[in-house]
Amino acid sequence: MATTMLSITTPKYSKPEGYELTTVAKPAVAQPTDVLIRVRAASINPIDVKKADGLMKMAVQDTFPYKIGYDAAGVVVEVGSGVTSFKAGDEVYVRLPESNRGAWAEFAMCPESFIALKPKNLSFAEAASLPLAALTAFQALREYKGSLEGKTVFIPAGLSGTGAYGLQIAKHLFKAAKVITTVSTSKMPRVPELLGETVVDQIIDYTKEDPIKSIPAGSVDFIFDTTGQATEFLPLLVKGSGLVVSISTAPSGATLQNSSFMGTPEKTRLPIVVRVFLDAADQLRKLRALFYGVEYKYLFMEPNGRDLALLRDAAEKGELRPVVGLRVDFGDIDKVREACWQTYKGKGGLGKTVFEVKQQA
Repeated sequence: MATTMLSITTPKYSKPEGYELTTVAKPAVAQPTDVLIRVRAASINPIDVKKADGLMKMAVQDTFPYKIGYDAAGVVVEVGSGVTSFKAGDEVYVRLPESNRGAWAEFAMCPESFIALKPKNLSFAEAASLPLAALTAFQALREYKGSLEGKTVFIPAGLSGTGAYGLQIAKHLFKAAKVITTVSTSKMPRVPELLGETVVDQIIDYTKEDPIKSIPAGSVDFIFDTTGQATEFLPLLVKGSGLVVSISTAPSGATLQNSSFMGTPEKTRLPIVVRVFLDAADQLRKLRALFYGVEYKYLFMEPNGRDLALLRDAAEKGELRPVVGLRVDFGDIDKVREACWQTYKGKGGLGKTVFEVKQQA
């Protein structure tokens, strides 16, 4: 059996033009809970390309060549002696933890607690588009105190990777009565087409209307900020109970220190200057929310197989449709770089971009 594999890596922090298709050591089952997966598809998330460019270098000590990618879907090849949930041949999907990062490869490995069986009705490419984005949206919506049933939810950028899944999860899993989003003019008709006719109740063309003027002040119960506009949206929230959860501003120092990104073997500690700066900025956002009588939170998604299993059930019921915009051959490094640039710039894309890994002989 081969001891090496192909993987997309970068020899130093780099933008997409520096990505390489390299031969690296194939991961080997070493711990009782290890699960080795033959990757059939992997997807791009903004954090993949930004972190490969050194987004968190002040906080995390990365090793090189830097392995890229967190989301994968594939087939279990081998399991450790203590694994009880999976066996060779199982079709699975996963958001890899930081310590096992490197989904853009022929094989990936991580503990079984991060993995779930793949939705039966989805292809590998469709399943690979879900983990990070859908988990993030699901965990953000879960932050609301009490039930969102019958409430109003606003999620901008409705056909971005995270936005597209957040809208569906808000409507189908959290039973929100009114779901609002923003897209550009050309994407307006695509929202019901891709997400379903009944998911979004109000679509705002942000190129023609300002959502802050189009949505009545004090009328929204929950906002999932995917665009970094959390503080601008505060007046829209219901006083006393309104909550905005952001993934696009910046975390507090404590939130970053306790996040899964810091869960590396080195147990890196944040430099005190970075921590103080992040804490101060976070406190300002919280104080501004307090001024409006609402709450602001930053969220780091915590990967786990339990939540992925819930999302699998939703997908199999037709309550969570994958939105795959572009499919790229993992072995075509020029096309990979081009696709990654689109995600890096964060403009014009539709849903998730997926790398398909041709089945090895």
